[in-house]
Amino acid sequence: MNYTYKARNPRDNKIITSKVQAENQNGAYKAIKNLGLTPLEINAEGSGSFAFIGDFMNRVSINDKVLFSRQLSTLIDAGLPIVQSLNSVASQTKNKKLKTVIGQIVTDVEGGLSLSKAMTNFPKIFSPVYINLIAAGETSGTIDKALERIANQQEKDAEIISKVRGAMIYPAIVMLVMVGVVTFMIVTVLPQVQILYDGLPGAKLPLLTTVLLSVSHFIIKDWWIVLIALGVLIFVIFQLLRTKKGNKIVDTLKIRSWPIKNLMMKLYMARFTRMCSTLIASGVPLIQVLEITAKSVNNVIIEGSITKAITKVKGGKSLSESIKGDPNFLVLVPNMLSIGEESGSLEQMMGKTAEYYEKEVDTEIKNVSTIIEPVMMIILGVVAIIIVAAVLLPIYGLAGNSNFTGN
Repeated sequence: MNYTYKARNPRDNKIITSKVQAENQNGAYKAIKNLGLTPLEINAEGSGSFAFIGDFMNRVSINDKVLFSRQLSTLIDAGLPIVQSLNSVASQTKNKKLKTVIGQIVTDVEGGLSLSKAMTNFPKIFSPVYINLIAAGETSGTIDKALERIANQQEKDAEIISKVRGAMIYPAIVMLVMVGVVTFMIVTVLPQVQILYDGLPGAKLPLLTTVLLSVSHFIIKDWWIVLIALGVLIFVIFQLLRTKKGNKIVDTLKIRSWPIKNLMMKLYMARFTRMCSTLIASGVPLIQVLEITAKSVNNVIIEGSITKAITKVKGGKSLSESIKGDPNFLVLVPNMLSIGEESGSLEQMMGKTAEYYEKEVDTEIKNVSTIIEPVMMIILGVVAIIIVAAVLLPIYGLAGNSNFTGN
């Protein structure tokens, strides 16, 4: 097969885009490495626009990574060499993509690269936090402990994200059902009302019914335009989300929009303090901790505030002073960090702050659910009234006309 690839030339750090032929992606990877290049991205020709489908189908989940980290930690702690440990984990891994990646890491490690350096070739699987924790573990000779910390970090992150997503499932399902019911009523029931009126000379439909019937006719006759419009809208949204401006808009809405702003802020505070605590515990220098966390917090607004704090810390200020007064940090965070800096227990204070906000996230999820349910009921009620009115008003109109005619 033909593969297109992007690779870095280690000699001058230039990015090269070219093609290579191989039996499979693993073969393409080895062929590129034989050229003395560091592969960054490899795609089979023809996959182009739909490559994301393959990525989704063959994605490496957080659970896969947690299991990989724990198994590798146990084997290294037992005294097995890294290459033998990696091969053993690969033989037990069910995820085909992760198995291939581990095989490529083994090749690189056997070729002289460190484990952390070999992992940098797979940024979609191993985050900057993951790689830097491994690098710190290599420096201190405690890779097994670093892998254990990574697994704990990933499990806590996954648990919080799962709870947040779970809270959003209910309103999403209600909205989906509501759209389906409304569409069914507009497309099937309302046209019957029009047929009834068409048989009566001089009968005039109410304005609300007329408007909804226009929508009904458009959906029935020009449904393909609706599908195209939806497709274009989804495409535009995805394209927007791939830009810095789009990410900034979405991330701003996350921390400023009612009723989720408190939930999202506490989620980001938990993530920030948890990552910092884990990295500091592994011996990573503070500036590097902040640089890694800024890229991994997954919100460009919070990232910008951390970047400003880095500049202040480099200028001689403490971390607590650097973030104090910043609207993108909740007040408790700098206060707790200040206590940690004064007592020489910054790592422990960050850990306690993370635990506090992780509990607060649970509380906020319940609060948001409590708020969303009545709001959704009100929306459903308003929509139901509109649909019922559009159907019943013409019927009552007919009844009134017949009574008037009878008198």
